[in-house]
Amino acid sequence: MTVEETVETLEARAAAALPALLARAYARYSNFTVAAAVIDEAGEVHLGVNVENAAYPSGTCAEQTAIGAMVTAGARRISKVLIAAGSNAVVQPCGACRQRIAEFATEGCEIVSVQDGAPTKRVAFWDLLPESFGPRDLAR
Repeated sequence: MTVEETVETLEARAAAALPALLARAYARYSNFTVAAAVIDEAGEVHLGVNVENAAYPSGTCAEQTAIGAMVTAGARRISKVLIAAGSNAVVQPCGACRQRIAEFATEGCEIVSVQDGAPTKRVAFWDLLPESFGPRDLAR
């Protein structure tokens, strides 16, 4: 994140990228496209789409793809996750993705639903997965 770029403009840029990204999703079986943007602790945006498989439901969620891109880029902390669906539904991460996000989420991590390129719903991540199992538990 540059000095000139605020958290709000960074989020707006990520949200605006999601509608076009939906066209890249590979949702051949469910026809339910999803795109996600993960913003890391340094303000970098990492994008992902869902990728389905003929051995349905053995696919990859958009959030999982974005987290993989983030880790590949060398980041390790998620400050925000933005999610958009091709159906324009307000979507939240599935249970498996909530656990994946928990691995990297900052204390103030937020999940933002996006419709038509604009944020529409905000939820504090830890409200979605209270008392979760995570890296801190392995140190006990």
